[in-house]
Amino acid sequence: MDLTTGPLPKTLARMALPASLGFLFNTLLNVVDTYFAGEISTEALAGLSLSFPVFFMILSLGMGYGTATTALVANALGRGDMAEAQRVSAQAFVLSLWLGVGLALVGQEVAEPLFRLMGAEGEYLDTAMAYMEVVLLGGLFFVPNGVINGALTARGDSRSYRDFLVLGFFLNIVLDPWFLYGGLGVPAMGIAGIAWATVAIQAFGSVFLLYKLLASGLWKGYGWRDFMPSARYYAEISRQGIPSSLNMMTVAIGVFVITYFISHYGKEAVAAYGIATRIEQLALLPTIGLNIALLSVAGQSLGAGLVARAREAYGLTLRYGIIIMSVGMALVFLADGWLIRLFTDEASVVAIGEDYLAVAVLVFNSYVLLNLSVSVTQALKRPMFGLWIGLFRQIAMPALLFGAMVFWLRTGIWGIWWSILGINWSAALFAWWHTRRRLRLLAPKA
Repeated sequence: MDLTTGPLPKTLARMALPASLGFLFNTLLNVVDTYFAGEISTEALAGLSLSFPVFFMILSLGMGYGTATTALVANALGRGDMAEAQRVSAQAFVLSLWLGVGLALVGQEVAEPLFRLMGAEGEYLDTAMAYMEVVLLGGLFFVPNGVINGALTARGDSRSYRDFLVLGFFLNIVLDPWFLYGGLGVPAMGIAGIAWATVAIQAFGSVFLLYKLLASGLWKGYGWRDFMPSARYYAEISRQGIPSSLNMMTVAIGVFVITYFISHYGKEAVAAYGIATRIEQLALLPTIGLNIALLSVAGQSLGAGLVARAREAYGLTLRYGIIIMSVGMALVFLADGWLIRLFTDEASVVAIGEDYLAVAVLVFNSYVLLNLSVSVTQALKRPMFGLWIGLFRQIAMPALLFGAMVFWLRTGIWGIWWSILGINWSAALFAWWHTRRRLRLLAPKA
């Protein structure tokens, strides 16, 4: 699909709406996992929350290399170089297979030490490891799925990944309780069953998305020799993919940092934070669709030298995102207690979760500025900006401010919540200023 022509509002909507719908169902899948973990125990809920950062690191490689694939393939398509688009996507796919295997092997070695560092022990640690040991096998599918989706998205196809995520949600509704409680020849596996359901859905996704990519014609005329590893292409893809992956991994590391400090207030606080972040994910879904649409449109436009179109797309998505997110802020603020009680009736967990969401809603619009600005810099083939901003807001500043709040000022958990607000808004305003400046510098070349 040519994204360099046609009315921008219609083009962005055609990309963003399917992507947002898909990620809505993906988040609902995580909500289902959280619900069934809550049916087991508070320890299972906390264990699932503790596992999320490692799980997100797996996703980060797939998303990071998928973003790299989108940027490089979209730029090639914008230039009218179909052969280059084919080569990049084929090489990225094979590289993703190697990365998935490596991630599964390394993850098995580092998961338990990381959990112990976060203070997990006894049943809490056993629950987290039972889930994580299985999910790590999903690296064999998560990373290739991200890259295949990156190639499809570069061509303007956000529907195929949406279809997979919607189907995955409905599969999860069946597989979670089946694997958790057993039946029809399947033994009861407890929280490991929730993990096996995730791996099975990702395996299905690999088959489905690969079929869609083959049907798209992007690899038409390619033979097996074209997929043989190329050091030059691996280096080019990794120059884009590693910073993008590391940027997303800073989110996972940031959750580790937050969880470390929150754990000083008990496992109830960890469980509350895990539930509340699932609710945040639901509210932030519209920005994910806009991020994907902006990356694809800006990538093709910049490849074609249409800088003015890229600037217009950035401005439109910012306006759309702020309007939609403001509605999300109001809804979450009004319904925070009810939303948390969907997952647990434990009063202490509900109270902590309500406190967090009361502050978190004020952060929502900062994510719009941050994520859309990073999408533009990725389309500009400048992925390091996203990494630096991620290191600032996810690791460096939280470690300093949270430490001061917890150990020095002793503000209690509210100090952590208000620090999150200040850190994200300072990063968002800088990202917005930097991105606008970059696009202005390119304007004379349009």
